[in-house]
Amino acid sequence: MTRVVMIHTVASLPATFGALCDELLPGVEIEHVVDESLLRDTLQAGELTDAVRQRFAGHAATALASAPDAVMLTCSSVGPAADGTEVQRVDRAMADRAVTLGTRIGVAATVQTTLGATSDLVRRAAAEVGRDVEVRVGLADGAFDALRAGRGDEHDRRVMATLRELALTSDVVVLAQASMARALAGATDVEVGSRHVPVLTSPRLGVERLRVTLGL
Repeated sequence: MTRVVMIHTVASLPATFGALCDELLPGVEIEHVVDESLLRDTLQAGELTDAVRQRFAGHAATALASAPDAVMLTCSSVGPAADGTEVQRVDRAMADRAVTLGTRIGVAATVQTTLGATSDLVRRAAAEVGRDVEVRVGLADGAFDALRAGRGDEHDRRVMATLRELALTSDVVVLAQASMARALAGATDVEVGSRHVPVLTSPRLGVERLRVTLGL
């Protein structure tokens, strides 16, 4: 049986990705590893520290030692720790898609550390295909704390407000964290005046790429 290990830093994400995998990867065994300290310590430090990189490397080594068909990291803040390894970043497919949709790319996040990580990933994706892009960022201040406190509706309102503001001056907006996708309630764009601005999220695009990687 095909088997995938997913490494999460938010406790609610196994349910999100489990549902997506049931839809897109039927019959594939999914193992979820959750370590919220990776994100917590990154937020406290304001950057991805060597200690967090080492802890992630430990999780990755354990996962890879079990010989799965693929390993995926679902956290954008910790994402750079996976670069240069066999672990796939959930947000790479989103970045690749974004640079095909325009040159003004909005990056929305609910934590500061993710803004830099995702912006860098978008710029790298653009450079790899020879495109010049302008990255605009927006922080949904307070949204992450609201979600952790169980105030999902408040989280969603704050995310959507930031998204709409970014959409005013962007060709496409990406939601930098997998946990933000819930705010869209299934929508794929946002209406701004006479324009419909595409909004990309990492969970579905990441799992769709995983399906291709697995040859399914």
